[in-house]
Amino acid sequence: MSRPPRRRIALVFGGRSAEHEISVVSAESVLRALDPERYDVLTIGIDKEGRWHRLDALPTARAPAALPAVEDAGGRSVTLSSDPGDAALVDDDGGREPIDVVFPLLHGPFGEDGTIQGMLELAGVPYVGAGVLGSAVGMDKAVQKVLFRDAGLAVVPFEVVHEPEWDRDRDGVHARAQWLGYPVFVKPAALGSSVGITKVKETEELDQAMGVAFEYGRKALMEGAMEGAREIEIAVLGNDDPETSVPGEIVPSHEFYDYDAKYLDENGAALLIPADLDDATRKQLQDMAVAAFRAAEAAGMARVDFFLMPDGAAYVNEINTIPGFTKISMYPRLWEASGLSYAALVDRLVELAVERNGQERKRGRTFPG
Repeated sequence: MSRPPRRRIALVFGGRSAEHEISVVSAESVLRALDPERYDVLTIGIDKEGRWHRLDALPTARAPAALPAVEDAGGRSVTLSSDPGDAALVDDDGGREPIDVVFPLLHGPFGEDGTIQGMLELAGVPYVGAGVLGSAVGMDKAVQKVLFRDAGLAVVPFEVVHEPEWDRDRDGVHARAQWLGYPVFVKPAALGSSVGITKVKETEELDQAMGVAFEYGRKALMEGAMEGAREIEIAVLGNDDPETSVPGEIVPSHEFYDYDAKYLDENGAALLIPADLDDATRKQLQDMAVAAFRAAEAAGMARVDFFLMPDGAAYVNEINTIPGFTKISMYPRLWEASGLSYAALVDRLVELAVERNGQERKRGRTFPG
């Protein structure tokens, strides 16, 4: 039997957000998992200014304690072809490299929020993960909470604060924080990886926390701290018929599951996979994960995070449509515990991208190819 032709995968990572370095680390793990007999991989790094670079090798960190950035790798400049239906990368000299599927690993704004997804939709290029709407919803924690609530899912008590409102009526915002009850978490509404998040224990700390959150965007979120809750995460995989992994539990050794605990400190948290849950609770959370996936119009992949209270009440915290893919990230580890290896997971995500693009092609929403 003849071997099917290799697919050319453009692995796109880095980007303009504060999660740039984590994206590079995720790309390294995915690159190792792509079978060279099945895939011809193009590594495309987007630097912090938004320029695209065709890299011959992934960047390495300049210092032992640092994380790598695209700027460390050089490479030649490329862009996505502007010709409708021409799925290719073009360099400054006009050279073309056709691509079959784009695998975006761009965490945060300008990548996970629907921006690159919209560009790929216009070009008619298949890509891994949620579409424009699902990506935008997955990035905006304030909007997704409203959708979850309307879908009948319990959400963490929250208050949305816009920067002009904060500047105009700080006393009012303080009153809303008091209503939530200290401690509260303050975070940018459209960012991930625990960047810009502060646990505020008393009212005197709120001003500084708001200042940190507004460094990353014009909308912030205040959330109840859900003290005593267990942090449960479930991975979701699929398009129209999404499947769920076994649940996993995060037990941080830090005060909360912050950036250092997630990515820099190998002992920052214990990951208990599978989580110790009774069958009824496990099924309840898995059903809630699918409901959240559908409410957010997600596709391909997502990780849904929960708070499970001592009395058994479960709350959806958030959905992540491009979850971390580093070697210690929960999303691939949850699937490995569910019987799907890292390499098989990456293969499945590529197939889901092609499947979804084929469905849209039948509707005439993508260019013929």
